[in-house]
Amino acid sequence: MSAAIQSPASQSEYPRRIVCLTAETTETLYLLGEQDRIVGVSGFTTRPPEARSKPRVSTFNTADCDAILALKPDLVLTFSDVQAEITRDLVLRGATVLNFNQRSVTEILEMVSTLAKLVGKPREGEKLVGALLRLLDEIAVSAKAFPWRPRVFFEEWNEPLISGIRWVEELVLLAGGEPIFPELRTCGKSKDRVVDPSLVISRNPDVILASWCGMKVKKQEIRSRPGWSAIGAVQKNRIFEIRSSLILQSGPAALTEGVRQIHSILAQVVGVEIDPLLRPAEKADPRFL
Repeated sequence: MSAAIQSPASQSEYPRRIVCLTAETTETLYLLGEQDRIVGVSGFTTRPPEARSKPRVSTFNTADCDAILALKPDLVLTFSDVQAEITRDLVLRGATVLNFNQRSVTEILEMVSTLAKLVGKPREGEKLVGALLRLLDEIAVSAKAFPWRPRVFFEEWNEPLISGIRWVEELVLLAGGEPIFPELRTCGKSKDRVVDPSLVISRNPDVILASWCGMKVKKQEIRSRPGWSAIGAVQKNRIFEIRSSLILQSGPAALTEGVRQIHSILAQVVGVEIDPLLRPAEKADPRFL
């Protein structure tokens, strides 16, 4: 064999330099103890806080491909159709890219497992998936103690009005609520989950959970929408914000802190005390939690 050609045994078996263009893969690698492989992250990355010290090379739908390639990545991780053009541009420029597209709780767990295998940590991946599943099971059991299940409108965006993506609606259901637009749960694209404000009025949610990606929720705007004063959630001041970094990232944050916040809010609405271990670590709404 020519000395210029390396045998497979002499090559690195797993990617050593990874760029993560969305926050959930960054958090997953940190939880696996593989953060040293990360050489670039999304500008929206917040978990864990130390990840923000990594070079930031993208927003959610734009990326600096020159900066990414300058990092000499073995692998770039992207997400969904929103980053399809970024994926295409990087592939055309010779990068190895994996585009995840998880939209459900099950698919999030599959992403964690797949990423663990990609970095040679399948057992650690199994342990992490197991821990996430145990927490979800504990919350589901806790929710069974609710005397009633509040009707919930999860507002993913305000203009146009968009209902929750699949993993969010699944977590609302698991945490003790009843999503008011179950028929839209499997619609992956946000444009397919646009709802008429009048339908929210007619379905009369007991609770409104709002999370506007990258933007602070304006509760007064929600209260003042035409006709919304007739909604039970508005009348009883049950409008709560959950930070998008905790619930709209399709990764561990949503399956831990995000679902804890939803469960804690719904538990207080129905008047049930929950196990302190299931309470959120961060405040979802200082007025309420």
